[in-house]
Amino acid sequence: MAKKLPLALSSDIRGIAVATTDFIANLTPVEMEEIAAGLIQFLQNKGLAQKYKSGKLRVGIGRDSRISGPELKKAFVAALQKQGVNVIDFDLATTPAMFMSTQFAQFNCDAGIMLTASHLPYYYNGVKIFTKAGGVEEEDIRYIMAHPEIHENNFEGTYQTADLISIYSADLVAKIKAATKDFGEKPLTGWHIVVDAGNGAGGFFAEKVLQVLGADTSGSQFLNPDGNFPNHIPNPDNKEAMASIKAAVLTQKADLGVIFDTDVDRAALVGPNGAVLNRNNLIAVLSKIILTQHPGATIVTNSPTSDHLKDFIVLQGGQQVRYISGYKNVINKMIALNAEGIDTQLAIETSGHAAFKENYNLDDGAYVVAKILMMLPQLKAQGQTITDLIDQLNQPAETLEIRLKINESNFKVYGQEVIDALRAANFVGFKEDEENEEGVRLTLSEPYGAGWLLLRLSLHEPLLVLQVENDEVGMIEKVLPVLREFFATFTELDLAPFDKK
Repeated sequence: MAKKLPLALSSDIRGIAVATTDFIANLTPVEMEEIAAGLIQFLQNKGLAQKYKSGKLRVGIGRDSRISGPELKKAFVAALQKQGVNVIDFDLATTPAMFMSTQFAQFNCDAGIMLTASHLPYYYNGVKIFTKAGGVEEEDIRYIMAHPEIHENNFEGTYQTADLISIYSADLVAKIKAATKDFGEKPLTGWHIVVDAGNGAGGFFAEKVLQVLGADTSGSQFLNPDGNFPNHIPNPDNKEAMASIKAAVLTQKADLGVIFDTDVDRAALVGPNGAVLNRNNLIAVLSKIILTQHPGATIVTNSPTSDHLKDFIVLQGGQQVRYISGYKNVINKMIALNAEGIDTQLAIETSGHAAFKENYNLDDGAYVVAKILMMLPQLKAQGQTITDLIDQLNQPAETLEIRLKINESNFKVYGQEVIDALRAANFVGFKEDEENEEGVRLTLSEPYGAGWLLLRLSLHEPLLVLQVENDEVGMIEKVLPVLREFFATFTELDLAPFDKK
């Protein structure tokens, strides 16, 4: 029997927008009307009450390629107009572009709304909200959801359409040209770069950015928006997606491959030899670039990064702060460190969310790629490729991730009990790494090789996530029986993933 789940609320809203045999839709035009009402109340409380009451409040709205997007957008626009808000409909857009709609003078939106559920299956959708100050926090989302009352003023909101993506693309092109001014008007001439948009919203990047800069983008794939996502999950953290762009790079004999998630707030790359630049490798590339420009800077990452990455960042003259998973968490940590006077230029998760201080502290996949494109002409002049930037980054011999379901209603409390027990277990060859702020991180030594493991709670799901890396082949196989015996003492854990290894 299909079940109706509550909407997932964090720093955005996510729900089921297309009913399936398993799930009843919980994000429909009705909910969109309620969210619109809560948004108006939220914006008034943020100092825009007079602007709303005078009929001058302006909200931009965009969507990714999901099949539910047009219907949800229509309901949201109608609700805003009915309540006296002026709407700019940007239609197909990206999450970072929607933030920029609050910064570009020609739009000057008081809020930007993006309809997306990132890489989740086609039947999901969601709402991301930006003000001129940036993305909202979880408490803001909960406030919005708690205030569904309809507002009335003496105005009928206006409606117009506009092309945001072309303006956003031109802004990226201008920034890349400024950084590569010694290499002419088309600094990427001679570069063959393939793009994989996963049928999401990122297909524009090939034509409106790369080709304008002179790059050959032949062989690019899945650029057309298709909310059924027929080719692969649009997710740079997904093995099948990365295998797809890697194959395209090798087949086309391209210099570089670029892949985006659905709403283009994340990206990853593939080098000319098929080297995958996501997770730790992407963090290393961006850290190298940042530390060249800002010597001694601090890089904030989430907790599941390798020991080798920390060594690499230190070798480049920087510092790493491992923080709690969740892109808003690492971004907020960067903002806090800068407020303390600690020069922190980059916040990045292994999932690919990356925000630069110089770019509004905004996680923007297209800007990540732009930052790398700025380096390419100089690299070629030096006879190097993008992968040469991380030739000093050591790679683990083996890695493993296991996700253990918690069959307990109060799963966060139960999961924390498991974490605390592992911290206190005191196994031979396991030692706590205290430079960690999420879950428990243990350094592995003889008789279990040389490596580390991290056990943490999933941000939203009833899961414990176990990640293990080792520099010696065959050692994870020795670690797992110790961990399985430990986890078996907790009767509400599903140990089936261990039995599949």
